[in-house]
Amino acid sequence: MKFEIGSYAHIYNRGNHRQPIIRDAKDKWHFLRILYYINHQRPIPNIFRELKELSKSDFNNRFEWPEMLGTRLPLVKILSFKLRENHFHLILKQEIDDGIRIFMQRAGIAMAKRFNEKYQEVGALFQGRYKGKLVEKDDYLMHLSVYIQVKNAFEEYPGGLERATQEFDKAYEWASKDPYNSLGDYTGNRNSPIISKDVLKQMFPTPYSYKEFAKQCLLSANLDDKLDKLRID
Repeated sequence: MKFEIGSYAHIYNRGNHRQPIIRDAKDKWHFLRILYYINHQRPIPNIFRELKELSKSDFNNRFEWPEMLGTRLPLVKILSFKLRENHFHLILKQEIDDGIRIFMQRAGIAMAKRFNEKYQEVGALFQGRYKGKLVEKDDYLMHLSVYIQVKNAFEEYPGGLERATQEFDKAYEWASKDPYNSLGDYTGNRNSPIISKDVLKQMFPTPYSYKEFAKQCLLSANLDDKLDKLRID
C-alpha cells in the first residue's frame, strides 16, 4: 500500500507459520535498537556492526546517536509499538516519500538476518511482507493505540485478558513497565527517544486521561467493533 507524506498507518507482521520472531531478552532489545537506529534517511551498511562499540545505550535512560551518523533524520515517526512473541504492531507517521516502506524493508531484513545468524536458521522469518492499514480518523487512531499498547499487553498478563480487565489498574501499571511496549511513554514511566508523543498527547493531555479512555475501551468491550474487528488470527 502506498502512503502519502503525513499519513498515519497501522503496521504489523507475524512470524512465518506463526512461529516466534524473538526467543530471548537480547532479541527483544535488538528490536528496540532497530526501531531507533534503522529510522534514519541515510542508509548505513552494517549499522549494528558499526555501533557495536559505540552504542552503550540503556533503554531506561537514553539511546545514543553517534556523531558519525550525522544529524538524525527519521523516515517515520513512531507513535506506538508493542512486541509480542510471534508478531509486532506499530503506529507510524510517514515523514518522507516512501518512508514507511523503506523503514519496514530495512527493519525486516535486519531482524531476519540477525535471527538466522544467531539461531542458524534459513528462510523467511516473517510470513510475508508487512501488513499496513491507513489510519484516516482521529477516533480510529485513539482506539488503535489502546488496542496496541493496552489490549495486546493485557493478553500477556498472568491470567490473560479477562483477568487483566478485572484488575485493570494493577494490569495497566504492569503493562506500563514493559520496555517492549510504548505504553510507558504515555504513563510517565519512561521517555524513550524511539517514540514521538506529540500526536497522542494532543488527544490525551494527561496520563490519567489516556488511562481512563483505555479503561472505557476495555471495560465496554467495544474496542474490536471500533477497529472493524481488527485482529491477527
